[in-house]
Amino acid sequence: MVGVFKNLPILAKQINTGNTRKDGNMRMKLAATAAIALSAMPMAASADGEVNIYSYRQAYLLEPLLNAFEQETGIQSNVVFAKQGLAERLEREGRNSPADLVMTVDISRLNELVERDLVQNVDNETLEENIPENLRHPEGKWFALTTRGRLIFVSKDRVEEGEITTYEQLADDKWNNRICTRSGKHPYNIALFSSMIAHHGEAETEKWLEGLKDNLARKPQGGDRDQIKAIAEGVCDVSIGNSYYYGNMLQDENQRPIAEQVRLVFPNAEGRGTHVNISGISLTKSAPNRENAIKLMEFLSSPKAQRIYAEANTEYPANPEVKPSGLVAEWGEINPDNLSLQEIADNRNAAVKLVDRVDYDGE
Repeated sequence: MVGVFKNLPILAKQINTGNTRKDGNMRMKLAATAAIALSAMPMAASADGEVNIYSYRQAYLLEPLLNAFEQETGIQSNVVFAKQGLAERLEREGRNSPADLVMTVDISRLNELVERDLVQNVDNETLEENIPENLRHPEGKWFALTTRGRLIFVSKDRVEEGEITTYEQLADDKWNNRICTRSGKHPYNIALFSSMIAHHGEAETEKWLEGLKDNLARKPQGGDRDQIKAIAEGVCDVSIGNSYYYGNMLQDENQRPIAEQVRLVFPNAEGRGTHVNISGISLTKSAPNRENAIKLMEFLSSPKAQRIYAEANTEYPANPEVKPSGLVAEWGEINPDNLSLQEIADNRNAAVKLVDRVDYDGE
């Protein structure tokens, strides 16, 4: 059972995959929201044939995966979804936590779990064969499941093909007053800036970040979709955003006309490669259903699950044996930067300081 959690903005949901044998559909039960949570009720911690997941990815995105996993193994999955606060929840629960796995997006959130000593090493041959070395923790404390490129989006009408091809060119004077981005402090941008530090060092990255700031058409605001909307509205000509947001917009009949006004660019495709971030998974230190949890981790890294997961989220499979399909494949091949995601995580604090030093957000 998934219960109510105290003082956290959490939607608790259970994916009861065992019921799919009866009705062919996965049922999700909304337990409560934090606004009405007055007490905490623990999730069943050690039921046979179960695995308990704390997730920053919404439950409906995991539904097809966990349905397939249950059909293959008979193991039922329970999912608690949250927008924030899962690391704090794990710390508070300690060794009594019912959570076996944490699924999240962005390397910084995975690294936070490691820094707080909330997850354990997984030494597993299947995972190491399926997930490239640069997309997993050196000691097996997290593994990527999907990747997403941090792309450049440009106006089809106002920017010529090939006019911008690298992240470095975002600082060129020709783009003065023509670029829109979300907050420089957002984890997706911090990860990009961290990768720039890894490639160029702090001093050069600071100069680049100042140049990028000088080229902004407006104060950083909104999310990645809002930057694409700003291009369509003529506010700017260039933006930075994650590839899957573009995919989601193209799949939404209301947002498709907006997305179709921009062209995507895979930055540094002819050089070191495009910066990528990940969605990933970690095994908690408590993990009462450790064996089942590792089975799920193995399954999620398999070609079958990788195809399901990537297609559902318009992302790229982390397993290099699985090729992109559907809408993502139509965009063309991505040449990902092979920089270790752990190195990017290690540069995070330096990147945050640079954002503050150049006053990127204009605060």
